Amino acid sequence: MPTINTIGFIGLGVMGNAMAGHLLAAGYRLCVYNRTREKAQNLVDAGAFWCPSPAELAPHCDLIITIVGYPADVEQVYFGDAGLIANARPGTILVDATTSRPDLAARIHAAAAARGIPALDAPVSGGDLGAKNATLTIMVGGDEAAFLEAKPVFDRMGKMAILQGGPGAGQHTKMANQISIAGCLMGAIEATTYAAAAGLDPRKVLLSIGPGSAGSWQLNNMVPRMLDGNFAPGFYAKHFLKDLRIALDAARAMKANLPLLELAERLFAKMSAEGMGDLGTQALYKLYESGLV
Repeated sequence: MPTINTIGFIGLGVMGNAMAGHLLAAGYRLCVYNRTREKAQNLVDAGAFWCPSPAELAPHCDLIITIVGYPADVEQVYFGDAGLIANARPGTILVDATTSRPDLAARIHAAAAARGIPALDAPVSGGDLGAKNATLTIMVGGDEAAFLEAKPVFDRMGKMAILQGGPGAGQHTKMANQISIAGCLMGAIEATTYAAAAGLDPRKVLLSIGPGSAGSWQLNNMVPRMLDGNFAPGFYAKHFLKDLRIALDAARAMKANLPLLELAERLFAKMSAEGMGDLGTQALYKLYESGLV
């Protein structure tokens, strides 16, 4: 099995910077690119090599990870004369960790395979804390051989990496994840709103309901942030809206009726319209507080 020595990393935002840092600390030679170079400076200072474009990064790497914002960004990075598929060496493993469209993941896999390049879709879950603590869950779609070769790299960034199926399967799994998060988050916010309306101390209520069957990661981690007025993004609301819309499009194409998903998309669209897209997902609480739901 080929050895992975040099890893390319494209997209060094809230998640990507920490993920790339774990790979650098593990001893991999790391080449990095980000549209805003300043976000890569800490990694360059620690020994990573800056590359001025994806096209110039690609030929140096045995494996390349991308985690960018939107499907349109993924298309720009992977396709065209300046994209990764055109410039990576045959055998280089391409890993898109962006939460993106399942059909786009399938297109990337097919186009890369035509050049002898394996491609995996590998979106992650765990948020900013999971990225910082290397405890991400990584959901993978693609070929088993490429997954097994990439698995040691995944294990440096997360606690669990599972091959879910062929191309696009990782993205479909992430959509299921986002739908579940939306439901849990909305339930946590409504429980907190109800408690406050009843004249209860929401923090004391959390002590009672958090450890029981009502408990969830969203309830136990996001409600304290909400009550503290901490709406900093562990995950941007605007990116969650993007995810919900991808899931909704896919659900409609599969003729799956998901009313909770439809409601979540409407609420996060309202957040965006109210100028809260750059806050964390927990800022949905502000929509309830303001009576805008």
